This record gives sequence, C-alpha cells and structure tokens, in this order.
Amino acid sequence: MITQPHHVPERLALLSGSAADPFLTEGLLTGEQVHSGIDLAKVVEPLPEDDARWSVEPIRSLVDDVMFAFDQERTGADAWLAPRLHATLRLTRQEAADKRLWNHLALAVAPDYVVWRHFSERTGRVAAERFQGPPDRQCFSRLWWAAEIFRNGLDYGPVEIACGNQDLIHTVLRLGLLDHRPTAQAVVRLLKDGTITTGREVNGLSVAINAAGATLIYDILAPDEPRDPAPLRDWIAEAQTAPPVSRHVLPEGPDEDPAPEESVTALADYFTELFETAPVRGRKIDD
Repeated sequence: MITQPHHVPERLALLSGSAADPFLTEGLLTGEQVHSGIDLAKVVEPLPEDDARWSVEPIRSLVDDVMFAFDQERTGADAWLAPRLHATLRLTRQEAADKRLWNHLALAVAPDYVVWRHFSERTGRVAAERFQGPPDRQCFSRLWWAAEIFRNGLDYGPVEIACGNQDLIHTVLRLGLLDHRPTAQAVVRLLKDGTITTGREVNGLSVAINAAGATLIYDILAPDEPRDPAPLRDWIAEAQTAPPVSRHVLPEGPDEDPAPEESVTALADYFTELFETAPVRGRKIDD
C-alpha cells in the first residue's frame, strides 16, 4: 500500500478527465506508488480564493482520522465519513455534479485514501473509476451524494444506516432515485426495521421500486413538501465560520423540514408489500 508522502494542495480545484488520465498510473492503481502532486498542480483550474469551502485541511483531516479509526474494518468507514464529508464540503447539487471537483479530491488531495478504501486483494489493484468515475462509483462523490439523498432535513442519522449497506448506495445512485425524499426515507426504514438485510434483498427491492415507479407516481402516493432553498443557502454561507465537524457525534445538515412522516409511512408500507414478491436471487417464491 502507498506509504510515501505526496504533495497535498492547500485548496480544492477542478481537474478535468483528460488532465487526470496521465496520473492514473499503474503504480497508483496497484497501490505501490503515488505521484508527487507537483505536476498535477500545474493542470488544475483554481476555485475562488475567497471561499472557505475549498480549504483542503478539514477534508484531509477527516481522511486521516477515518483511516486510523477503521483500519480493521474499512467498509465501515463509509457510514462514518459520508455525513461528515457532506457537512464539511457544503455544496449545491449543481456544484456536486461537477466531476472535476471529485477528480481533484481523489487524485490530488487523498489518493492514499482511495487506495486504502478500495484496493481489491482479489485483483491486486484499485479500479480506475474509484478515482475518476460515475457518481455511484467514484470514491468521494458516492459518499457525498448518498448523504445528500438520505439525510432527512438536518438529520444525518438515516445516512449512517444507508451507508452501512454498499449495495444500497450503488443501486440507488445508479437507478437515479434521487429527488423524492419520502422514497429514500422509506427504504432506510425497511433497513432499520430489518425487513431487508442482505445485499441481494436490497437489489431485489430496488428493482421492484424502479419498475413500480414506471406505472405509479410516488409523488401522488406519498407527496413531499416543496423545499425552501433558503436553509441550504444559509448553511453553505455558514461554511465560512463553521468549526470542524465532530468525530464523536453526527453533524447537522441544512435546517430544512424533514420529509412528511405520513408520506414516509405510506411508502414504507407499500415497499414492504412490494418486497414480498420482489425478485431476490436465491429466495424461493413460497418464502
């Protein structure tokens, strides 16, 4: 695994895919050698200097702490890091959709973390998509988006539950079930109460939810309240003076109203019924 130090920039920047490609070396993907960082710094696009959100130190500190705390249980790092990364890197969805930001975070700021978290003993390497890939696969964007989707207003508790299941993060992001908060909270509720537990069950339920959504409009069955943009704007502005996130208790997100409880309950009941006939691999039909 990577042990030698690399140059860590002071601020986040934007790194295009074409500029990132030369740094996805065989040495990096096999976890043997990381680039020095000096040449990479020459091909990035800087972000505004007067915005405290782009400071690297709070993110790098989180990365160092999570690698220390979860060295014996690396998959468990996701549930700890996702809410704290989201609360530290306060972005709009438009900003978070820019893959160049995540390219820079993975390749310039924390390539050692990407290798630590996603190195495969079976293949002897890290998939390149963990550094530069789609939102459901890229090391950091998958965690930020999972936190954005599964937080319930300011409460990151559901994020911890959701990120404890790798299949859920991947499937939900891949299927694009992003914009209906009661759907996200209903799925978390089924995880929390033990209705679904295994990766196969998560995948089966996700397929059933996606298929049913083609004929059933979830906004009608379980309406959500219109979201007021002001709390998000205020929360992002507070990044200028916000203290580092706690390592021991969950932070708080934007002070938005949670998803309507009656809508979450309605969908949780509906999804429970769907799950009874969902296509779960290895489950007998009479189960």
